[in-house]
Amino acid sequence: MHPPHKSTELEAMDVEFHPLDHDIPPPQKGTLLDDHDMQRMGKIQELKRNMRPIAALSFASILQATWEFILISNSQGLENGGLSGMFWSYIWTFLGFGFIIASLSEMASMAPTSGGQYHWVSEFASPRHQKFLSYITGWMSVLAWQAGAASGSFLTGTIIQGLISVRDPDYVPQNWQGTLFVFAMVLVIYLANVYASDLIPILSNLLMILHVLSWAVVLIVLWAMAPHQSASTVFVTGWKNGGQWSSMGLSVMIGQISAIYGSLSSDACAHMSEEVKDAGRYVPVAIAWGYFSNGIMATILLVTFLFSIPSVEDALDDSTGFPFIYVFKNAISTQGVNGLTSLVLLPVIFSNILFNASTSRQTFAFARDRGLPFSRFLSKVDPKRQIPTNAIAVSCLVSCALALINIGSTTAFNAIISLNVAALMYTYITSIGCIIYKKIRDPESLPARQWDMGRWGLGVNLVALVYSCFALFWSLWPSESSITVDNFNWSVVIFGGVFVLSLFMYAVKGRFEYDGPAVIVQR
Repeated sequence: MHPPHKSTELEAMDVEFHPLDHDIPPPQKGTLLDDHDMQRMGKIQELKRNMRPIAALSFASILQATWEFILISNSQGLENGGLSGMFWSYIWTFLGFGFIIASLSEMASMAPTSGGQYHWVSEFASPRHQKFLSYITGWMSVLAWQAGAASGSFLTGTIIQGLISVRDPDYVPQNWQGTLFVFAMVLVIYLANVYASDLIPILSNLLMILHVLSWAVVLIVLWAMAPHQSASTVFVTGWKNGGQWSSMGLSVMIGQISAIYGSLSSDACAHMSEEVKDAGRYVPVAIAWGYFSNGIMATILLVTFLFSIPSVEDALDDSTGFPFIYVFKNAISTQGVNGLTSLVLLPVIFSNILFNASTSRQTFAFARDRGLPFSRFLSKVDPKRQIPTNAIAVSCLVSCALALINIGSTTAFNAIISLNVAALMYTYITSIGCIIYKKIRDPESLPARQWDMGRWGLGVNLVALVYSCFALFWSLWPSESSITVDNFNWSVVIFGGVFVLSLFMYAVKGRFEYDGPAVIVQR
């Protein structure tokens, strides 16, 4: 990959604003490069740019939390794939997603906006189709981020239930109790994002330390105290076809959803672009370095975790519902399990807080371009705090509404994880497809960027597109071959329903009110 570069014109403008410039409060200021990018995209700087490079990297790393989510959400990978399948599916997912990350980083440098994928589609697609494609992409992006926010809060709530059952073996977790825990998590998320928004950059840096230290502690405990499998069992012979599919290969393809879920949301920092100083340079750096550093940590943690599983069947049947808690119970005392699980839980809770921040910015941006109902309300920015408080509140309410599904069916709610994967992959496919179109048809019209893949760019984009299609296809499969109401992957129904709804909304509203960001972008 080539080092970042900038045009002579942009380089000349790479200086800081001074507090006396214009009438905007100083905390909202960025660099002249930021001002240039916002003017080129036709946007007004409403959000405060208080996030510097290190904070942006910390934000991206904490939000993605790959090793944490690989640890707490691996049941499907262990069921369909086992020890060996879980390891190898993560390796190819890490590599495949790397091409997506490089592609997203380049687009984030060209157009550093909170809108992310739907904006990139609008700017890089054929003028004839940009309006329709960006509108549908915007809806699917909103779906993906809202589903992801709900699933994160659900996982933290059910982990707390698991800890209760560790201390009290007679405790029988109830779905409605899990939903109440989700509500509690969402309340914390709302309070932190609205009333502590000024502290998020500082908090992100402090949490980065917790993220790394917790990882180190979990590794040391499992290395030193857990029973260990042989290397041949983990890497070669430890395969499992728990879904009773026709072949082991098919089972592993379906089980890779666990690895994909842990790698999602790497583009989160792109949706914070309007709050990062010198976003065109440092947002791509945060996306890329956040992804690869998280991925390496997750690889080491995953190998350690797999070596520490005495029995895959017992891990999947554990009363807590989480194989990682089963592993902890086989290594340390009950008090130690609670302490070690808390070290995993705390970064995930803070990851959910940052996830809501990114989700609300994406919703705010799409509403600003009149892509959603009640756009005026959703795009309103609190003039004092300089954050989209209405979008934050609505995102929290959506998480609560989705959590109600858990009362009736845990299986239906678990489909939200697959839905998060499918919807995000759709946005990746569309945006990367559009940048490929632009590079082939009119490469000279691409905006100046500070993150540039040079002559390798088109090849990287093509591989990213193929991998995105591959991941989308497998994310919609059920976990078992004998399909029932209880194990059906309802994400395909929800995904299809929202896609049809977006088509309907475009027909009755979008084609009249939505123009797409491209109409105000300066070429």
